[in-house]
Amino acid sequence: MTQHMFDEGLGRREANYVPLTPIDFLVRAAQVYGERLAIVHGDTRRNWRETYERARRLASALHEAGIGRGDTVAALLPNIPPMVEAHFGVPMAGAVLNTLNTRLDVPTLLFMLRHGEAKALIVDTEYGEFAHRAALEFPELRVISVADAQPADAAQFLRATDYEQFLQSGDPSYEWTPPADEWDAIALNYTSGTTGDPKGVVYHHRGAYLNALSNILEWDMPKHAVYLWTLPMFHCNGWCFPWTVAARAGVNVCLRKFDAKTVFELIRREHITHYCGAPIVQSSLANAPAEWREGITHRVSTMVAGAAPPPAVIAKMKQIGFDLTHVYGLTETYGPAAVCAKQQEWDALDEQISADLTARQGVRYHLQAAVAVLDADTLAPVPDDGETIGEIMFRGNICMKGYLKNERATEAAFKGGWFHTGDLGVRTADGYIRIRDRSKDIIISGGENISSIEVEDTLYRHPAVSVAAVVAMADPKWGEVPCAFIELKEGAQATEEEIIAHCRLFLAGFKLPKAVRFGELPKTSTGKIQKFELRARIKAEGKG
Repeated sequence: MTQHMFDEGLGRREANYVPLTPIDFLVRAAQVYGERLAIVHGDTRRNWRETYERARRLASALHEAGIGRGDTVAALLPNIPPMVEAHFGVPMAGAVLNTLNTRLDVPTLLFMLRHGEAKALIVDTEYGEFAHRAALEFPELRVISVADAQPADAAQFLRATDYEQFLQSGDPSYEWTPPADEWDAIALNYTSGTTGDPKGVVYHHRGAYLNALSNILEWDMPKHAVYLWTLPMFHCNGWCFPWTVAARAGVNVCLRKFDAKTVFELIRREHITHYCGAPIVQSSLANAPAEWREGITHRVSTMVAGAAPPPAVIAKMKQIGFDLTHVYGLTETYGPAAVCAKQQEWDALDEQISADLTARQGVRYHLQAAVAVLDADTLAPVPDDGETIGEIMFRGNICMKGYLKNERATEAAFKGGWFHTGDLGVRTADGYIRIRDRSKDIIISGGENISSIEVEDTLYRHPAVSVAAVVAMADPKWGEVPCAFIELKEGAQATEEEIIAHCRLFLAGFKLPKAVRFGELPKTSTGKIQKFELRARIKAEGKG
């Protein structure tokens, strides 16, 4: 490459180039707003100075335990203060944070520990069975127990160190080192894979930093916003909001378990200004008794992602004074990387039309380079006609590094210079994207991805099942739930209850079929099951 005058003597230096990292948001919050409230959890209230000190203690203790750059630290925690601290303390030690889904079964969680080569596990005492199995399976694993709601069962936490004791062994003035390269990994998140084992999605410091800032821009999120943790922090690192809240020196109001009445109490008492949630969370709040909302007079901003909530729910949220923003993304894009950016003229439209516009997946996040609907084969853009279907694809800094130990899947996902989501959609005349179907047959239930193939594989393990297929069925509470279609082996018998009980032996509760239909399945001449016919059957029942 030929140098020109704007290159000569104008290279990167320590004075003018520093790798981006969201850890710096915590540093600034502690320096500038150290005495302001940072964390609320029951009777616990900590400021930003204390939060920074605790994160440094965690980093120091991990370092003394021999954990450093490129090592994985797993965390199985509800939305409690140690989970916030882990988002800073773990990368301060140079390590990679792997937040685990608390709703998954033990074998799946053990696979993730093994695949991610976790050196330490920070685990809430509620999950003692998993902690015990993990300690047996991985003798070298450092187990750190968090006694938030209940003390540790000594029989299940034999070799564990109490989290608070672990922190006390660390240095509150620990001189941590920022990443030498913003491309360094900061987090590992596992997908609900459509085939085989879950894939490990790797985030870098740069992407986490930029998505955290984009969250602020999409919401016009003010300084010192009060954020309620209704969204699990294990899900795409809480859509990067642990880092977002620090960037605004806001308040993390922790919530161990979602409960609509408790949410309204916290909104009223703590003056919550922002929260995120899956459609089921929004529906629960929209349909809650009016008296639960009494005394809430301030504006509350909320984000929803996943399958769009019904327009009726969007309209109801507006009626109760909650300003809803619809976002879209995947684990591979750090959570949301597209937003249904509202236009002022929508306010003058019919309520149903306005809600329908708000339910679209939208346009790119501020700091994402592009989102498009392209022909999957040619990568040519589809027309902006709202009818021509293509694959939704992303490009930009808010895309993962790739899949851990899976170069083939990484190359396929980034083929042609775009991240292929596998979601099928259209582009409307105003340039907004709307999902039409999911090419991978993923079912989104309560904000959680369910692989139809994983459920089908479980059904095939039942001795009476000959052929099985699983498709999404509409559900007023969860948005979508799995519906199983089964052909029984000749002479075999089974009931719906028996099939669901069988699945319960192998699958997490939210993945269980909620309905089972028996009979011959429609197939092509080559024996391939025609799932579109099954969806049509459900639709004919009024449940599509």
